[in-house]
Amino acid sequence: MRVLSVTSEIYPLIKTGGLADVAGALPGALALLGIQARSLIPGYPAVMKSLKKTVTIHKYSEFFGGQARILSASAHGLDLFVLDAPHLYQRQGNPYIGPDGEDWPDNAQRFAALSRAGADIGQGVVPAFIPEVIHVHDWQAGLVPAYLHYDGGVRPATIVTVHNLAFQGQFSPALLEEIGLPPTAFALDGVEYYGTIGYLKAALQFADRITTVSPAYALEILQPEGGMGLDGLLRSRSEIVSGILNGIDTKVWDPATDTYLPTNYDAGNLFQRANNKRALQNHLGLAADPERPLFGVVSRLSWQKGLDLLAEALPALTAAGQLALLGAGDKFLEDQYAAAAAADPHNIACVFQYDEALAHLIQAGADILLVPSRFEPCGLTQLCALRYGAVPLVSRVGGLVDTIIDANEAALAAGVATGIQVSPVNTVMIEAGIRRACALYKDKTAWAGLQRNGMNSDVSWLHPAQRYAALYREAAQFRA
Repeated sequence: MRVLSVTSEIYPLIKTGGLADVAGALPGALALLGIQARSLIPGYPAVMKSLKKTVTIHKYSEFFGGQARILSASAHGLDLFVLDAPHLYQRQGNPYIGPDGEDWPDNAQRFAALSRAGADIGQGVVPAFIPEVIHVHDWQAGLVPAYLHYDGGVRPATIVTVHNLAFQGQFSPALLEEIGLPPTAFALDGVEYYGTIGYLKAALQFADRITTVSPAYALEILQPEGGMGLDGLLRSRSEIVSGILNGIDTKVWDPATDTYLPTNYDAGNLFQRANNKRALQNHLGLAADPERPLFGVVSRLSWQKGLDLLAEALPALTAAGQLALLGAGDKFLEDQYAAAAAADPHNIACVFQYDEALAHLIQAGADILLVPSRFEPCGLTQLCALRYGAVPLVSRVGGLVDTIIDANEAALAAGVATGIQVSPVNTVMIEAGIRRACALYKDKTAWAGLQRNGMNSDVSWLHPAQRYAALYREAAQFRA
């Protein structure tokens, strides 16, 4: 079976978030199941620089304001199609945001172009690779099913994966003709969404199957509280909505072989983790105290991630422990954490950027990994934490429900607990969770049990890939 994945980012070529990790790891897992997966990505500078050899397989003389090519290439074990459109993608910095911190003003055209190229491949412009299924990710690829629908004729099956329903891609209806959709598309049963063109809405309207990145989140988005305005449409198509948990690349995330770590270890020699904790404390200027539990955060700083609530809970945290925070985002939150670190530098350290090496060291050196999200489609950081023996302290929402077993009395007695869940998501409950974690940390036997349970959990892509493969076959049969 041939599957085309259409994505706006892919690890390790270009990454702003978890979408890249998923898009980068899933094709390899699918290949083990006999599925030939190729990924279509934009030709950003970082992508073009990483390509050693390319073959032009399709040319556009006029494509959303300039010339463009579809290139065939391979990099880092990934089979790629690259949309080389310099007028759209050859820009320094973030794929979505300009130097002024605002969205690129032509994002509507940039990602309509990506979708159009994906639809064209689906319709055979690359005769050597005509996919039976196109798997589109988030709003940036959301117009693929719409283009195929309005073009008519025979077409491949389409599956959309919603990595985060909060990001929807809404643009002016005045752009309808420019992006190549007919006037009839601007309708309730088309791409119209509250007076705008909704790129994600288009995918949800026309895809043959809809997935989210955890079973719990798949249920949450069917309700008004979690549906972000799209719950009505999702409920009307609920029979094709499913949740498939993400995995992580267990070769990239392996504490036994991780080259970012001062000391490698596994579940059989957990005592070696102490060296990484000490290295993390030294690196960040924290007091090198092995007895104080070290809490880690690797996250965007945002309302969704609950980092404002954690900021309010810092006095409870530093009363017994330390915090190592890595992430960037909301300027107000950055300032708030910077002030807290300045006031208590031996117990709070913050790095406001993404640093892959430091992300690995936090997972390997922190005792507890905090994920206090208000909503969380899946979450990858807690999966890495399980793998590395950092006990996750998480909100009881979305994918965090599906991946972490709370250390309640029954789970501890049964020997299956892997972390700590808090609910509802507010400052008081986060403080209570911190106190629970600190109390458990003092019981070294129970704590080591939590760590080993987590490290022995299967967080690989094997089972998710099997689920996707089954869904591809189901969608292809439906479309046939």
